[in-house]
Amino acid sequence: MDTPTPADAQHGSTAVTTLKKPAAVSRRQQVYHQLRSDLMSGVFSPYTRLTEERVAQRYEVSRTPVREALARLLADGLIEKRDGSLFMHMPSFAELTNLYELRITLEQQGIVRAISDPTIHHDRARLETELSRWVDLDASGREPSASFVAEDELFHRTLLDAAGNPSITATLDQVNARIRAVRMYDYLTEDRLDATISEHMGILDLVLSGKLPAALEALREHVGVSKDVVMERAARALAMAQLTAQQEGSH
Repeated sequence: MDTPTPADAQHGSTAVTTLKKPAAVSRRQQVYHQLRSDLMSGVFSPYTRLTEERVAQRYEVSRTPVREALARLLADGLIEKRDGSLFMHMPSFAELTNLYELRITLEQQGIVRAISDPTIHHDRARLETELSRWVDLDASGREPSASFVAEDELFHRTLLDAAGNPSITATLDQVNARIRAVRMYDYLTEDRLDATISEHMGILDLVLSGKLPAALEALREHVGVSKDVVMERAARALAMAQLTAQQEGSH
């Protein structure tokens, strides 16, 4: 059986993406936002070389807006220089385990705050909307895909932000941007996808029912609160990423 890979590992980056053209947005802004979106949703693998020529061809634009977009994404930390070329940022094992631990700490904080301070309440309307979204995803029979990482991040971001501290959410966004290139490999099998959807709905149900201690425990179990679990997930994701790179190189 072939190992599933992100979309770019199967299709390469030769596909053409037609940019939307809102009048108020410049071409350079369009390229930046589309490339950023594609990086975040698994269109490119961490081993795809992001040359000006390749990106310009994909978006059917000149190299000038691409050059500026790549410079901005480099400053954002979404891409990095490796072997003299630009690639999606790929954290080391040590960096990844440290960032996973930080992610766990941040994600728990929304529920911890609500437990510690009875005046803090989650935004119920936002969480009900989020639960409906996951019920729909469950019913859709969605196929495993690297792009599912965007759905997962939205869940965790919404759960945290609904507790009312946007500064914590902003920090989580920064962490997610650093580990996304590896985390996307966690959604290439059906069992991981099914487990994620089920666990997300369960956590939301608990929070909406006011069972915050149980919700906190479920969230801890979901993200893997122990160092051993974090390291195992990091090692597994990095191994999958490296296998994908080998498969790309063999084609």
